Amino acid sequence: MNLDGLFTRTTVSFQPSLPFDELIINGHEATGKGLERVSYILDMVREMAGIKANAEVMSGNNFPAGAGIASSAAAFAALALASSTAAGLNLNEAQLSRLARRGSGSASRSIPSGFVEWKMGTGDGDSVAESFAPPEHWDLADCVAIVDTRHKRTGSTEGHALAWTSPLQAARVDDAPRRLDICRNAILQRDFDGFANIIEHDSDMMHAVMMTSNPPLMYWQSATIEIFHAVREWRASGLPAAYTVDAGANVHVICLSGQVGAVEKRLRELPGVRDVLVAKVGGPARIV
Repeated sequence: MNLDGLFTRTTVSFQPSLPFDELIINGHEATGKGLERVSYILDMVREMAGIKANAEVMSGNNFPAGAGIASSAAAFAALALASSTAAGLNLNEAQLSRLARRGSGSASRSIPSGFVEWKMGTGDGDSVAESFAPPEHWDLADCVAIVDTRHKRTGSTEGHALAWTSPLQAARVDDAPRRLDICRNAILQRDFDGFANIIEHDSDMMHAVMMTSNPPLMYWQSATIEIFHAVREWRASGLPAAYTVDAGANVHVICLSGQVGAVEKRLRELPGVRDVLVAKVGGPARIV
């Protein structure tokens, strides 16, 4: 489910006079691994376009970065589109999804519109994301409960590297096609209860792997767990809401758009919730 209203805006300018690639994020120069990941994508674009110039990349978010709100997914989707366009390429959606995936797996899903599935494919060439329902298919909203805006100590890339040290990871991966089918069908049928149960189950499984990896990763905070309990109580009492958590402490509470006011109000009343960001289902990555 791509989001409208929470965004990353990225500009790329290839300049022959630059001695090396430059990366500015939210007004601050970035170096090290962050710059290396960006240059990796730029190198692929340069090879496709047949150019050698280094690039200035300027990027900014209107939401906290590195805090479990998919900032890497948004950033590399924006980078794939901006850099390929700046280099004179005209990549189709599948090509953009593949390019974005090389920076962050989740970024492949941030290229298409609406409700999106990342296809495993048979290899690098066809492991891309496709939209299976447009934004208007189901009027959902994401109320992101912010409990911590700090950049997490262990990033998603490092967390993925640890996943197979957990004895639970093999079972999680083997069961993924079943969970994916249930989630896709629930969305297509607009079955909120089925959708809620599977996204909460999937989120809990992912974090169970993190907690049992070596070394263990614990992203949740006390406020995170309080939100879990509250959301399940709300749903049991008739308010359609469900939670899911990325690699971070902040909680995505998905609800029907007509219930945003009630969900946002209740979230803000919970201890430890600093802010609530609201976004509806959004369109594709685009040039602005």
